[in-house]
Amino acid sequence: MNQNKLMFTLLFGFVGILFLGFMATKVIPKMYVTWTKAAPASKVSLADSYLIGGKILAKSDGIDKCVVNVFVLDSSGKGVKGTQVSLSGMSEGDIEALSGDDGKATFEISSAQAGQFTLSASIGGSPLAKSVKVTFRE
Repeated sequence: MNQNKLMFTLLFGFVGILFLGFMATKVIPKMYVTWTKAAPASKVSLADSYLIGGKILAKSDGIDKCVVNVFVLDSSGKGVKGTQVSLSGMSEGDIEALSGDDGKATFEISSAQAGQFTLSASIGGSPLAKSVKVTFRE
């Protein structure tokens, strides 16, 4: 009888080891990859995205900066990461940035030329409806 218990224990142990090996090499890695895959990229909503002046008045010394933020959002108002944003309206030409984790692309602009500039943003080549004015004073 003790010999039957020993054989049963050995067989059960062997099957257990095979099961754990199978789980460790076949099932768990696939589950881990599934759990850690990034969610699909959100679609940008131009109607919900916007730009806003963080600091719209600066000295025209080429050092002091105006700050403009562009928020790239999807249709549910969530930020879209990694989207190319262009800001135009400065005499130096277009400036480009990528949106961060929160969907915000920040532009710090300096100018040695005094004046007021109307800045427009575009996301993926499509312009946003509104613009913002920044002023550089002597």
